[in-house]
Amino acid sequence: MKEWFGKYILGLPPLASENGQDVDNLIIYVHWLMIALFIGWIIYFFYALHRFSSSRNPKADYVGVRNHASSYIEIAVAAIEAVLLVFIAVPLWAKAVDKFPAASESTVIQVVAQQFGWNARYAGPDGIFGRQDMKFVTADNKFGVDPADPNGKDDIQIWNEIHVPIGKPVIIYLSSMDVIHSLKIISMRVCQDAIPGLRIPVWFKPTQVGRYQINCAQLCGNGHAAMTGGFLTVESQADYDKWLKSKSNSAGSTSFE
Repeated sequence: MKEWFGKYILGLPPLASENGQDVDNLIIYVHWLMIALFIGWIIYFFYALHRFSSSRNPKADYVGVRNHASSYIEIAVAAIEAVLLVFIAVPLWAKAVDKFPAASESTVIQVVAQQFGWNARYAGPDGIFGRQDMKFVTADNKFGVDPADPNGKDDIQIWNEIHVPIGKPVIIYLSSMDVIHSLKIISMRVCQDAIPGLRIPVWFKPTQVGRYQINCAQLCGNGHAAMTGGFLTVESQADYDKWLKSKSNSAGSTSFE
């Protein structure tokens, strides 16, 4: 019922991540509440037109309503909203920000946004990211990799293209090189601001093979619309390994604009 309501009534986009189901559930429950309130207020509106019409009440009543039905309704609505907040929204947020999967069991990617696109960085064949420092950030070193660290020599840097294997958690460490951007992958139900000077982790677990557009959810300049040029590709582990190997042949080089 929830899936049918979300797909055909709300028009939610296809879901391709495991943890995104909780996001959809919250959206659906909130809309159920809004529909119930809408119907209830419409019924009350027509009741009030009939009950307090001039033909039924030729003489005005200056005392007004004497019962507490409206107060009880308000309490009931507040209680339902509290249930949605405490038992759905808060646990969903806690799961998203506190219960991260182990890095050893996940695909770990660094992403740096810039005007107007997405830079992605993977650890090279050694599986170790090179040391980073903000003082090393330049137009040609967007991740601030220490050029003296040998662990960073084989790291892989990609422009506007992120590949991940299906069925395995993905941890993205997100930042920005210039202004505030926002990484939004609709099918994964992921949306996280990218803020200069901060590295913010966000994670999801893809469940469907496919190619998904990456959007920027913050107005970041005149070329904001170009931020839709990035894509997330979810593929089998074998295809992912093959892709990663093809990129590692040119590891250390920059494949940007």
